[in-house]
Amino acid sequence: MDYSLAIENGPETIPGGTGLLLVHPSIGETDRIDTDFLKTDTDAFLVVSTRTTAREVEQKLEYYDVDETKATILDTLSVERGYSRRSSENVYYVSAPDDLDGVVDRVERFLTEHEGKRRVSVDSLTEMAYYADDDAVYEAAADILDLLDEHDAVGIFHLSEEVHEVATLDRFRDLFEGVIELDGDGNVAVDI
Repeated sequence: MDYSLAIENGPETIPGGTGLLLVHPSIGETDRIDTDFLKTDTDAFLVVSTRTTAREVEQKLEYYDVDETKATILDTLSVERGYSRRSSENVYYVSAPDDLDGVVDRVERFLTEHEGKRRVSVDSLTEMAYYADDDAVYEAAADILDLLDEHDAVGIFHLSEEVHEVATLDRFRDLFEGVIELDGDGNVAVDI
């Protein structure tokens, strides 16, 4: 099945099973691209948040007018940081951003439990690598990409170009079917 892709300079649609790598500067306008990706042509979506808490994700979705009834959020920060956790039927937690097995498991459960057009956002691989390491995060990303392919879903994965070495960036670029480059001025280039 094809999915609409509401990202400037990109194709109109991408096939199910496609994973996109969003390479951005640390202060890039990633929220705009992420929310456009999530709210278009979607029955259900999962946000794997390693950078912000579930509450902050909910605020972002509301600000960008994304239908929160379609959202499932995996918060990887609140437990480790000792924040209060507001439980709800669509918010889940793992112990820390380096609980990569827990993240992959929750992605698989989301894809299994939801039907129709499903999207996954991983924000961000860089933050996961800060807690774990590049190799482990690479393997987790590959596992999630396999799940997207198996379930005919699509995903977007954030990676900060300012933090990683060029060889690491190139390795991640090669893993994905498509790469979205966002520069410091907000310009978007898409290679799929």
